[in-house]
Amino acid sequence: MKNWAGNLEYASADVRRPVSVDELVGIVAGAGRVKALGSRHSFNRVGDTDGVHVLLDALPHAIELDAARQTVRVSGGVSYGELCRTLEQSGVAIHNLASLPHISVAGAVQTGTHGSGVDNQSLAGAVESIDLVRASGEHVSLSRADGDEFLASVVGLGALGIVTGLELAVQPTFRMRQRVLENLPWDEALAHFPELVSSAYSVSLFTDYAGNSISQVWLKALDHEPPLGNLFGATPAARPRHPLPDMSAENCTLQMDESGPWLDRLPHFRHEFTPSKGEELQSEFILPLEHAPAAIEAVRSLADKLAPLLFVSEIRTGAADEFWLSPFYRQQSAALHFTWKPLQPEVEALLPELEDLLRPFGARPHWGKLFSPAGHDWESLYPRFAGFRSLASSQDPDGKFRNALLDNILGVSAASAR
Repeated sequence: MKNWAGNLEYASADVRRPVSVDELVGIVAGAGRVKALGSRHSFNRVGDTDGVHVLLDALPHAIELDAARQTVRVSGGVSYGELCRTLEQSGVAIHNLASLPHISVAGAVQTGTHGSGVDNQSLAGAVESIDLVRASGEHVSLSRADGDEFLASVVGLGALGIVTGLELAVQPTFRMRQRVLENLPWDEALAHFPELVSSAYSVSLFTDYAGNSISQVWLKALDHEPPLGNLFGATPAARPRHPLPDMSAENCTLQMDESGPWLDRLPHFRHEFTPSKGEELQSEFILPLEHAPAAIEAVRSLADKLAPLLFVSEIRTGAADEFWLSPFYRQQSAALHFTWKPLQPEVEALLPELEDLLRPFGARPHWGKLFSPAGHDWESLYPRFAGFRSLASSQDPDGKFRNALLDNILGVSAASAR
């Protein structure tokens, strides 16, 4: 099997597709090494194993709304696209979505995946409870009332168990409009960065860091917010745009200030179009919002080296949360996302230099994308990192859910050391 982008082939010796949680429990209890795979939209080996890979797409796709609690319970194999269509039919919504609706709910939450908006938490921010199969085969449910163990488990990198279900907070459905602005001068963007990224519910900047201007600004506004025309010198696009200048906007969500449901505006890409595969790699680094202008200036100094490798870079934001290994842990953040051409050796050669530039700003890599695992002081970046490592060791003493990447990040497990 390969991942979504086709840049890596998984190392598993066996692949299982359980049709029930009971069957999954038996597989986990009997396996030496085991990891779950959802939509496989990761670009590194965080979900890899040399043992048994468990595919969750055959588990019953339960989406159960609890109107009294204002929550929805969703099973581990469900995608955001499937979830959101069901929620909209019931008149409710979730607060945020990533750029692609095709990704699995469980996998996105476990890796800290996010959308944009200074006041919008990552996708994990909606989680009220989480169901896990532990290394022992025990099936447990943790809620916010469980305190630290819950906060450690939501963004858990698959190190604390296989997610079989999640309960997410919902809210009344809402409508949005999307507009794209073009050619925002860099000096204006950096001088007014907090105001710029707060100018709509969700804001994304698309750039290659070269030249004197940002090529596109995507504004996703709530329906009651006033339409935006010129913004710090940027001008409205005369036609729908794709983030890549030479690509058709056909598979993008509708723009030009046309009102529509939240699920058809928050993602960049439409659910009914299958995204391209095997044509890109991704990295992302999340850092405190107040450091964003200086960090962006540092990245701009690498523009000549970035340009041959980049399709495009997206600058987003996110609100703070309390999940121990969330890249947004206790900090309102800016996220610098890099969509690379399929040139993995060249990208991996450049990453240490890019990471060195971003290190003084406290940049935290996205757990599911390309980064140099040995190039980060994890305990400095994550104040609860030592506690997470201890919990992972106690819950999985034999390293059942470990792999080489997690051993590099968390330290070699006792089983791996033998």
